[in-house]
Amino acid sequence: MKRRGLLIILSSPSGAGKSTLAKRLMAWDPTLRFSVSATTRAPRPGEEDGREYYFRSRAAFEKMVAEGEMLEHAEVFGNFYGSPKGPVQAAMEEGRDTLFDIDWQGGQQIRNSVLGKDVVSIFVLPPSIAELERRLRSRAQDSDEVIAGRMAKSEAEISHWAEYDYVLVNDDLDRAEADLKTILTAERMRRDRQPDLSGFVRGLNREFDAR
Repeated sequence: MKRRGLLIILSSPSGAGKSTLAKRLMAWDPTLRFSVSATTRAPRPGEEDGREYYFRSRAAFEKMVAEGEMLEHAEVFGNFYGSPKGPVQAAMEEGRDTLFDIDWQGGQQIRNSVLGKDVVSIFVLPPSIAELERRLRSRAQDSDEVIAGRMAKSEAEISHWAEYDYVLVNDDLDRAEADLKTILTAERMRRDRQPDLSGFVRGLNREFDAR
């Protein structure tokens, strides 16, 4: 039986494991579609339109926003970023789920969009703030100043945990991955996500009538 695709929002403070969990989920189910954002920034060497981003002019991006073609958008360091509605809607109609790796603000916009009824939102928490900082420092990619900024932003991010449908504490990556798969499997089986189910049940009732 066919079903509508889901919009899976995965959010967390930096260092809590959101990106790793997203990659594991995509490896577990290759039918999942990762949302490709649109941006007004210039492509970097090796980037391709439609793969890393949909690269658009500022005028084209603003036109998409004005015409309701963006599920969410924000301006970051002078450039716009957002999630085009068209590819997500097409995937939904094919019964494919789209995974969004976005912050609480983007998640809030998508939940309030025309596709909001098909959103499943999941927030990933670290086991402790000390562990969160340890993970950020273990990357050995950022200065103390950058890490301090990420930690400050994390406090604001975590304050929005209650806005999500599900909350996972990532104290064990394998267990968090298993919980994430359980959530997705259960949400896919919900009665209201299977539009052909009522027709199937009517067929069963006709079999009763024919006995």
